Amino acid sequence: MSTIEFNGRYEGMSKLLHAFAYNLTKNTEDAKDLYQETSFRALTNKDKFRPGTNFKAWLFTIMKNIFINNYRKKVRANTIMDSTDNNFYLNSGKAIIANGGESNIMMEELTTMIDGLEDGIRIPFMMHYEGFKYQEIAEELDLPLGTVKSRIFFARKEMKSLINKRYDNMAALREKR
Repeated sequence: MSTIEFNGRYEGMSKLLHAFAYNLTKNTEDAKDLYQETSFRALTNKDKFRPGTNFKAWLFTIMKNIFINNYRKKVRANTIMDSTDNNFYLNSGKAIIANGGESNIMMEELTTMIDGLEDGIRIPFMMHYEGFKYQEIAEELDLPLGTVKSRIFFARKEMKSLINKRYDNMAALREKR
C-alpha cells in the first residue's frame, strides 16, 4: 500500500477515531492526545499493516492498546499527595503505632490479682506462667507432680473467679449509667 493510499484511508477514519478516543477517555483533551498518539504510531508502523486486512480494526486496536498502556502507567504512578506545602504522602503504608496503655493497665490489674493469691497456689502458677514444665516445678518445690498440677488448676480457677467478679461488676456499673 502506498503512502498516499494509506494517508487517504487514514483520513477517512479520522472522525471514527476521534469518536472512539472520546469514548475511551471521556475527556476532550485526553481524546485529542490519544488520537494524536494513535496517528503517530499508525504512520510510523504503516509498513506493518497487511493489505487485505481490516484497516479500521487495525487502527482501533492501536488506539485501544495505547489507552490501556497509558491507563496502567497512571495507576502505577498514582501516589496521592495532599496539596499542603510539606507534601505528606497519604496512605503511605507506614506502620501504625499502637497504644499499649489499656493492655498495661489490664496487666497491672492481673498482677495485683495474682499477688493476692495464697503462696501455695501462686508460686506454682507463676512458675508455670514463666515457662517451667510441671515436672520442673515439682522438683524445684519438692512436691509430687499431681499436687503441682492441682495447685496450678486451683490458681487458674481462682483467677477466673476474680476476673469474672472484677469485670462483671464493671459491666454492671456501665449498665447503670
